[in-house]
Amino acid sequence: MIEDSPDQNDASSGKTPSPGDSYVQSFARGLSVIRAFGPHRPSMTLSEVAAATNLTRAGARRILLTLEYLGYVTTDERRFSLTPRILELGYAYLSATPLWGLAQPYMETVAANTHESCSVSVLDGIDIVYILRVATHRIMAINLAVGSRLPAWVTSMGRVLLAGLPEDEQDRVLAASDIRAYTPDTVTDPVQLKRMLAKIRNDGYACVAQELEPGLQSVAVPLIDRGGRVIAAMNVSGHASRYSREAMLDTFLPPLREAAREINQALRQR
Repeated sequence: MIEDSPDQNDASSGKTPSPGDSYVQSFARGLSVIRAFGPHRPSMTLSEVAAATNLTRAGARRILLTLEYLGYVTTDERRFSLTPRILELGYAYLSATPLWGLAQPYMETVAANTHESCSVSVLDGIDIVYILRVATHRIMAINLAVGSRLPAWVTSMGRVLLAGLPEDEQDRVLAASDIRAYTPDTVTDPVQLKRMLAKIRNDGYACVAQELEPGLQSVAVPLIDRGGRVIAAMNVSGHASRYSREAMLDTFLPPLREAAREINQALRQR
């Protein structure tokens, strides 16, 4: 049994939660241990896990042994690492998402017609999270895959998702975001960003050129459920050396809009 102690913080959020009857601190700590693993920390010693999660060694050990018993963690001598069973947790979300089965065929058509990668993401706090991706070749310095996160305010899919929010929610997300210049082309003025979101909402698409990474540009459209809510965004990304902004819109936007129309219609019929 994992014991709770009130003097530990929830390291996964960086904040000290206000304990209540509905808050299970030991469960939160278990999730923080799982999230501590990643591409830069594929395996860790007990001490490294404790340091990464702000837990005591004893607390981290109890959680790791519980996860090992359940099959989510394995040990090799003194190092712990996640097992493939951890994918069950993410698949539970993906398999319950209507887009998982609906969007993939249309995305493959878009990728085949444009010869560029096509992705779908959803908004999670101030970030977008990739939930589907059909990749043709890699154009970013970072390797994007299902589960990857990027700041919403500076990405085409993120701006489409923000444009679908009420204005007070837009303000909340922008205020909480780390708005800074990633490139010389990054728009960082909150007033200008709000004007851009209003235009995106009116136009039905967003185009971002070399604001997140030099050479990277993309165009995105909203995916809308039967209630009229923007539940996700779909984009195509390409390199500026191959397309001007105008050429990218001429080439990418029509197949994107056609695919979105088909997906939105399928969502309405569910």
